[in-house]
Amino acid sequence: MKEPQSGSPKPRPSSAGEASPQLTDEQRARLASYGSSHDVQRGETVFQAGEPAYDLIVVEAGTVELVAPAGPDDDEAVIATYGRGGFIGELNLLTGQTVDLAARVVEPGRIYRIPPSQFRRLMADQADLSDLLLRAFLARRDRLRASVVARRLEIVGVSASAEGLALRTYAARQRLPHLWTEAGSPAGQRTLSSAGLATTDLPAVVTHDKVLRRATPAQLASTLGLSYRAAEAGAVDLTVVGAGPAGLAAAVYGASEGLDTVVLDSVGTGGQAAASSRIENYLGFPSGLSGGDLMQRATLQALKFGARLSSPCQVAALETGHDYLRVVLTDGTGIDSRAVLIATGARYRRLPLASWDRFEGAGIYYAATNLEAQLCAGQPVCVVGGANSAGQAALYLASRGCGVTLAVRGEDVTSGMSTYLLDRLRADPRVTVRPSTEVTELHGGNELEGIALTDRASGEHADQPCRGLFCFIGASAATDWLSGLSTDPHGFLRTDVQLDPYPLSPVWAAIGRSPLPFETSEPGVFAAGDVRSGSMKRVAAAVGEGASAVHSVHAAIGTPA
Repeated sequence: MKEPQSGSPKPRPSSAGEASPQLTDEQRARLASYGSSHDVQRGETVFQAGEPAYDLIVVEAGTVELVAPAGPDDDEAVIATYGRGGFIGELNLLTGQTVDLAARVVEPGRIYRIPPSQFRRLMADQADLSDLLLRAFLARRDRLRASVVARRLEIVGVSASAEGLALRTYAARQRLPHLWTEAGSPAGQRTLSSAGLATTDLPAVVTHDKVLRRATPAQLASTLGLSYRAAEAGAVDLTVVGAGPAGLAAAVYGASEGLDTVVLDSVGTGGQAAASSRIENYLGFPSGLSGGDLMQRATLQALKFGARLSSPCQVAALETGHDYLRVVLTDGTGIDSRAVLIATGARYRRLPLASWDRFEGAGIYYAATNLEAQLCAGQPVCVVGGANSAGQAALYLASRGCGVTLAVRGEDVTSGMSTYLLDRLRADPRVTVRPSTEVTELHGGNELEGIALTDRASGEHADQPCRGLFCFIGASAATDWLSGLSTDPHGFLRTDVQLDPYPLSPVWAAIGRSPLPFETSEPGVFAAGDVRSGSMKRVAAAVGEGASAVHSVHAAIGTPA
């Protein structure tokens, strides 16, 4: 048996009550009304690992156990047992992830099968049952992440690796039960040997039945069934490109209002907001919460209402010369849509320094979550940037025992950062705020070891040790895949009244209207969040724009809002 590794944070196991609520007779009857009854016999398989999808199972009589099948290094393990009043289902009922466990009958009885289409209807129609199921699904996923099941998806690699970090970040954002194993550790060496892997194959993913060499998040998503899969022929109502705050808000409001909604993201759900260690100025959360937590909640809301989310899913182009708008993926797949919302946000810029590429993922990071903090806990780090995201990252890293230098290029630190945040930074003895300062050199071998800071006012140059450089500087629009849409000089999309001074294509005269709020220069194509020219670059503003844009989508495609 493989021993658990400490390379990945382990979630707190949920209580048995949260993970296995007992249905009342009335609740069971309501659930059963969405399915069909089946008599089952001892030893019968209800579903098995590897199936692309499965039904929500409600146990009327008898006993069914959930089993992790045997793997090369693990024996079969019983994960849970359900009797009368129990139900079998987990987050992959919502995400579409390939089934990785099996269910079999221990004592004969009767079950109700609720197929995916009816399950979606149930989640929309029955608010109390929907909440009960969601709480159980989340608790069950957290228990799986802390159980033997996590060993069945092992990511092995080197911590100081951008590719390894990308896989770990994707797995964390998807809440996948998984195990990170450092390749140089004794456990890592055993995995390399047993799976026939060489160091040139890293990072690798080892499952119970396959090995992915030089694995990427896209390959992992495909293996797990999380890549885009067309549900059926025909156009969808709304395709959202980008799953940050604006995109997820649009997905929640679109799907909850009856729009057939697809969401695509090139990295993973959450966008830049998921990289924020703490958000304290978001309405309704006076104690703050991490960006990852906020975005995971938003993702679950969108899934609950029936939106289909796929990531990583790279969009190559938007075509407008068809009966419908067509979003084209890099593999050539086309998604026809009555409306498209661009919510791709903005990308943090890189510093123009030698060796920058070499140190990405090996000391240079664009997020300050638990994963990155583990890699440099207790060591000197530098955060570059003058906005709230940089300030929150500095405080979070300081809380992990790091000595933090906050390098701000401008002279006035107050111009881009909230007062409450700046006051906390100045009060923290582990944080040194340096205005009018730039990082001008990088030092190190395989990993970042030090940097040079230059005072822009005096020209004074000083070297200092640094095991983590966290970059939160100005952003560029993520619109390089688009063509033909009106943008400002920086590449951000113009919408509605911003288009007034510029000539519109003849198609607008043909449809007999002007651009709606959040609509771009192309009819039916909308923009919200950081990708939109003039946006506030705040999570709350992005959420508001995504939700508001859906109202315009209804008007554009002629459906009631």
